Amino acid sequence: MSQPISFLFLLLIVVPSINSAEVITRSANNGNLIMQDIPEIPQSIRDDLNRYQNVRSGSFQAWSADSENIYISTRFGDVNQLHKVDHPGGARHQLTFFDEPLSNIQRQPLSDKITYIMDIGGSEFTQIFLFDPQTAESKLLTDGKSRNGSVLWNRQGTAVAYQSTRRNGQSNDVWMMAANDPDNARMILQAPDNSWWGATDFDQSGNNVLITNYVSVTDSRIHLLNLKTGELKLLAGDEPTSVNLAYAFDHKNNGIWYVTDRYGEFQQLVWQSLAEHTSPKVITADIPWDIEELALSDDRRRGAFSINENGRSRLYLMDMQTHEFRAVDILPTGLAFNLAFSPDGTKLGLSLNTPKTPSDTFVLELGNNHLEYATMTRWTSSEVGGLETDGFIEPELVHYPTFDQLDGQPRQIPAWIYKPVGNGPYPVIISIHGGPESQARPRFSSTYQMWLNKLGVTVIAPNVRGSSGYGKTFVSLDNGFKRENSVKDIGALLDWISTQPDLDQQQVAVFGGSYGGYMVLASTVHYSSRLKAAVEIVGISNFVTFLENTQDYRRDLRRVEYGDEREPTMRTHLQNISPLNHVEKIAVPMLVAQGHNDPRVPYTEAEQIVAALRAQQQPVWYMDALNEGHGYRRKENRDIYQQAIMLFLQQHLINHEP
Repeated sequence: MSQPISFLFLLLIVVPSINSAEVITRSANNGNLIMQDIPEIPQSIRDDLNRYQNVRSGSFQAWSADSENIYISTRFGDVNQLHKVDHPGGARHQLTFFDEPLSNIQRQPLSDKITYIMDIGGSEFTQIFLFDPQTAESKLLTDGKSRNGSVLWNRQGTAVAYQSTRRNGQSNDVWMMAANDPDNARMILQAPDNSWWGATDFDQSGNNVLITNYVSVTDSRIHLLNLKTGELKLLAGDEPTSVNLAYAFDHKNNGIWYVTDRYGEFQQLVWQSLAEHTSPKVITADIPWDIEELALSDDRRRGAFSINENGRSRLYLMDMQTHEFRAVDILPTGLAFNLAFSPDGTKLGLSLNTPKTPSDTFVLELGNNHLEYATMTRWTSSEVGGLETDGFIEPELVHYPTFDQLDGQPRQIPAWIYKPVGNGPYPVIISIHGGPESQARPRFSSTYQMWLNKLGVTVIAPNVRGSSGYGKTFVSLDNGFKRENSVKDIGALLDWISTQPDLDQQQVAVFGGSYGGYMVLASTVHYSSRLKAAVEIVGISNFVTFLENTQDYRRDLRRVEYGDEREPTMRTHLQNISPLNHVEKIAVPMLVAQGHNDPRVPYTEAEQIVAALRAQQQPVWYMDALNEGHGYRRKENRDIYQQAIMLFLQQHLINHEP
């Protein structure tokens, strides 16, 4: 085929805008991608970006029951599907062939059947399915209407606990079903209205289950639910307010493993006896970073955990009986995740992502001693479009001073900077992460490398206040009435850029999605005179309309972070800081991208900011994907989206016509 299929279905329409100016509208991908005032993408751009848009990943998902094979998630078509790999470097055998991507893949204990969740069009109203690799058949286990997820098998493989909004569409209750009788699912925990509860581990008997109640990024509690009596007992998270995330019962089923920040700034690994009047034992008190993942072997005697060390992952093996642990020193710099022991306990599977390699599956061979390891073998080598990734730019960690002080000195904001080889001065793209409690980390990004190589820009990914990974104080610095302090951190970054001789302060763009989209809009409100262009993706334009229109099951969770719009003082504050109410201050060209089925940030947030900008005769390109949700998961949509951004930045950031 001579050109991508996404360009075989283009339709040109002219419609009037609200100020009677003509809006040029095109559609692509069978009418599912609507583009307004976005020029035709030149063939030169499509050809130029082709290799960067044909990058895959092969993330580890699960072991086979016999510990010989692995299941991974990768994409051969438009979306990620489930594949099986028989040996290191072996072929990826595709098992599922759906139009929608799969997630939350869990193998049924003592079997090779697999549960996964899948939605339609990015709506996030996910359903649970049971897949049999022998017959390639999938069976729907849930009602097809509610939102379901957080699937947890008991150790016998006879039943699953899961989270569902089935009762009222708002509350995230915990349900349970027998694997062979899903029609008789029953609710085992009724959550208070609009709250989030989820099961995290069954004990050996299957009669007790650990339940986590998530209130906010800084507040979560752990309960023990007795399935026979219905008794719910609080184990951690009473006072003071703290993070408490349950992982597992121990090997004797008389204690539990969890992480908490109750005893310091960071989330530490803790063992706690289930006996009355006993104190928790902090295991990782000497590690001044968050524990981000913990995996236990089936017998609960081996363990592995990763920490977030200034954005990089560091992996440890642990003897869960003696509580000793040891660092694994053969991992490259990057991110390690999806840790899982093989059923026989001899190997540890994981995904690795580095600035020069996309996420791929690796296996760590373990020794007889629980702290011993031998070699690490790469099982998948994902395609990178024929690119020579050895030449990809690795980011440098920098810190820049911001407006307030810490211990008598200017507070330092961490940022990852991807800089081309040479002296510059280079145009700059500031890429702002979402969340807001997410974190920019040194990961593989073909998009960043594409911008560096094709546009000759520097990319800076800051971790403004409110980002995770730097302690509980830092993550709370933007809460409530302090929201715009994070925007001031972008202003401080612009100040820092002006002091760097290899960066061009006259050519700066901001880019971000979700909460990062709000940050983009807010940055254009406050710093338009210092910016040349802005790209906003699924972003919040008005906090009040966002909170009123986000899906019911997540509204109260967002009120904890942003504030309750029903309270008059807070409502006034949220209106005051909403970019939509200051659109007259925005004086930079903007590209807005949205998924029409987005349950988190509704498409109305994009449409109202686009309409307001057009009313001011402000240049705005608008893209709305009718079969996407909170971001673009389909390759055919993502390709055009990336090409449009490239054209937009060429025209408005570096003033170059293709």
